[in-house]
Amino acid sequence: MAKINYTTVGSNKLKDAMAFYDALLPLAGFAPAMEHHSGGRAYANQDGQIFGVFGPFDKKAATVGNGSMLAFAFDERAEVDAFYAKGLELGGTDDGAPGERNPGAYFAYFRDLDGNKLCGYKLG
Repeated sequence: MAKINYTTVGSNKLKDAMAFYDALLPLAGFAPAMEHHSGGRAYANQDGQIFGVFGPFDKKAATVGNGSMLAFAFDERAEVDAFYAKGLELGGTDDGAPGERNPGAYFAYFRDLDGNKLCGYKLG
């Protein structure tokens, strides 16, 4: 059975994007893992999952996918709150403050410096 192992977002401001994710991703258990030939960076967690912020391969401008989102699961609601707050502190923009969306489903949404939508959530 296959599983999702890595996710990437594109950036037109890689230096700024890497500073953003260097400060944000440790809250989700990710650390810098390798530099990418695009000038970007890959981050990994203990489970071997990878998140990358790269310049597009075709050398065209990075664009945000309408309806695209990357979600990080957390063990505690306070971790969701901290992830959301850190994203905004780093210059991200609010796209849905932390709160229950359905009974037992706690979510927070924000966008990174390039407009990529990120989510932190806790189920149960």
